Amino acid sequence: MDLKELVVSTLAQNKKAALLIGGAGVAVLGLGLGYKYLRKPEKVVRVGVVSQLLIHPLKSGKAVSVALAECQKIGLRFGELQDRHWLVVTEDGHMVTGRQEPRLVLVSLTCEGGRVCLNGPNMEELRFPIKQPDNAVIDCRVFSADIQGRDCGDEASRWLTHYLGAEKTFRLVHFEPQMRARRPVEKEPLFPQYEQVAYPDIGPVMLLSEASVKDLSSKLDKDVTVERFRPNIVISDCEAFDEDSWEEIQIGSVRLQRVMSCGRCIFTTVDPETGIINRKEPLETLKSYRLCKPSEKQIYKSSPLFGQLHTVKKTGILQVGDEVYKISR
Repeated sequence: MDLKELVVSTLAQNKKAALLIGGAGVAVLGLGLGYKYLRKPEKVVRVGVVSQLLIHPLKSGKAVSVALAECQKIGLRFGELQDRHWLVVTEDGHMVTGRQEPRLVLVSLTCEGGRVCLNGPNMEELRFPIKQPDNAVIDCRVFSADIQGRDCGDEASRWLTHYLGAEKTFRLVHFEPQMRARRPVEKEPLFPQYEQVAYPDIGPVMLLSEASVKDLSSKLDKDVTVERFRPNIVISDCEAFDEDSWEEIQIGSVRLQRVMSCGRCIFTTVDPETGIINRKEPLETLKSYRLCKPSEKQIYKSSPLFGQLHTVKKTGILQVGDEVYKISR
């Protein structure tokens, strides 16, 4: 090969390499630009303010109002209090709620100095240790799902049995971090596979607006309060049922993802101030204007919708007074 042929061959090879490198560069640049433009920037719109944070340590028990709470994947926590982490069960482990025992709504469970404090009308306060590692772990049933709970002891059992005044014996159990949790997806397929909860009906966080409760009260003979519907996060400074359209929200450092509406049952007819069940209102009124769309009948059936169930995308601290932002893309 003479000098001329060598130069031509070298140039041809370099040109081919340059074209390959250039093509790869264009492809990478194209992917980058495509990602940039396909991944739409978030739009953030202020939609309300947190007016209350409510933790229900005992399932069906009295709410504890807090000014600040840690929002964990499994629900709200304040110190030793965790939402729906204590449960009343029968001797064979089946859950007992305000549906069967309405006076449970008057029972207050709080924690102080490593001890549980149980209070109820006309009852002496009972205190016992939160941690009782020598007590038995009981297999429990919550909505046909299996879950565990640490028995809280005979004193707590006698206290509840005496308070509820039934012929049967009741026991109190506590969910501990190492125990097998429930998966909401087994009851509601709309929930992510990985989601876990302790003793809530379905999801870890329920949100409701003051305006929605006010709207309902305007249709009733007697006003109702948010406590009747047992939300965790109460929102003010918005219109009634605005929360139905908040698919993703940011509160402080916490990011919540809406999964579904909260279908309501007979428990809403228990008065949280008296513990009396009327089995009619406000459920009947809710059914008159808050039923689901026909396309959602397989999800909600005949239950009226009131409040929204969320999962926790990003954990953090919630405070009363925090602004609520709707995220869209």
